[in-house]
Amino acid sequence: MAKAKTAYVCSECGGESSKWQGQCPECGAWNTLSEISLGPSRPNAAAGRRSGYAGGASQRARPTPLAEVATAVEQRISVGIGELNRVLGGGLVEGSVVLIGGDPGIGKSTLLLQMLGEVGAGVAGLYVTGEESLGQVAARAQRLGLPLGPLAALAETCIERILEQTAEARPKVLIVDSIQTIWTETLTAAPGSVSQVRESAAQLTRFAKETGTAVFLVGHVTKEGGIAGPRVLEHMVDAVLYFEGDPGSRFRILRAFKNRFGAVNEMGVFAMSDKGLREVANPSAIFLSTHQGPTPGSVVMVTREGTRPLLVEVQALVDQSSLGNPRRVTLGLEQNRLAMLLAVLHRHGGVAAYDQDVFVNVVGGIRVQETAADLPVLLAVLSSLRDRPMPEHTVAFGEVGLSGEIRPVPNGEERLKEAMTHGFRRAIVPKANAPKSGKLGDLEVIGVERLAQAIDACR
Repeated sequence: MAKAKTAYVCSECGGESSKWQGQCPECGAWNTLSEISLGPSRPNAAAGRRSGYAGGASQRARPTPLAEVATAVEQRISVGIGELNRVLGGGLVEGSVVLIGGDPGIGKSTLLLQMLGEVGAGVAGLYVTGEESLGQVAARAQRLGLPLGPLAALAETCIERILEQTAEARPKVLIVDSIQTIWTETLTAAPGSVSQVRESAAQLTRFAKETGTAVFLVGHVTKEGGIAGPRVLEHMVDAVLYFEGDPGSRFRILRAFKNRFGAVNEMGVFAMSDKGLREVANPSAIFLSTHQGPTPGSVVMVTREGTRPLLVEVQALVDQSSLGNPRRVTLGLEQNRLAMLLAVLHRHGGVAAYDQDVFVNVVGGIRVQETAADLPVLLAVLSSLRDRPMPEHTVAFGEVGLSGEIRPVPNGEERLKEAMTHGFRRAIVPKANAPKSGKLGDLEVIGVERLAQAIDACR
């Protein structure tokens, strides 16, 4: 009996090596090579014939001048859920492949089943489950109040049989839950291994492009929060969406980290209920705490997620430290940036916090990554340190430079309009973002150029 051939595959980039090495020769990562067993490979054309579509039998490609390529607008399918449409860039593009990941139980399967129920009346869809039985899928659909007639489901994990059944059913939307449970007959490695995930995803991507079927792949996440499997999986698909949310909160955030057909970092907000996930019409309201009166250490900022301006409350707590190295703790912000901003506050604002513990939190579990949070963070720290609340109905945004200057941020007028819509009457912003008249409707806009001016505006 011939000895089975083996190879070593990197779990980070998917690169293969004929022998084990401590460092991946492709991406340079350490201790990421794992052994897999290689079975007898069959040509893709044969697999395509068994699956009912010509995968691997396409015509030879030739160079084509871009001037001769038709610039037709891609056809989009409305999924019937406004927040999901927003994250996808206006709808689901035919032939696209979307990877959605998130913690267990956060609502990935629920959202996709609801989406299939919304589009099922006008667009044929198929839900392929590799983790649950058909009875469990039907029970969830009944609990969500979805019409069972238009919904079709398949319990299968072999990619060749999935493609064969899909080619016969010809759905416009295909959901595979999850990609880590799918395996191919061309490999002998265990399901969930790097090679199985990569090859199964490649066959699904090829099928989507050749048939125009929109494919959703559900992905498991690792303890670090990344999608399990090879990193090349995220490069193969057209869009990567992540479900985020605090386990103790009913709110869920769907964020686009990659999208070839829309804006990156677009965000959709949902609330979990007994009838599944429902859209949040006014996301700014859930990120603002309801205080009985002005509270020290609390500042409202206007951030921007994708194409949407959002009002977010930034809270700071400054307390005398008993440690030789005071703590700098952040939730929803970058910790190193807080240390830099405190140094700017000391050098250019004349306020020292080197002997204070500083804690900063963004309300609602949202993570703010843009620099427009610099000025609100410093104002919240100053408010807590002095135990003096900010003036009522005041918002702020702006980037703070190392020399104490307040730099403008993109889309300043849209941010001011969002604040005005929610009843705020005063805004402290970079001078370059302020209107020349100093007012926008009923909103008084105070433009500042230096950190000292912003501190004076809060008194």
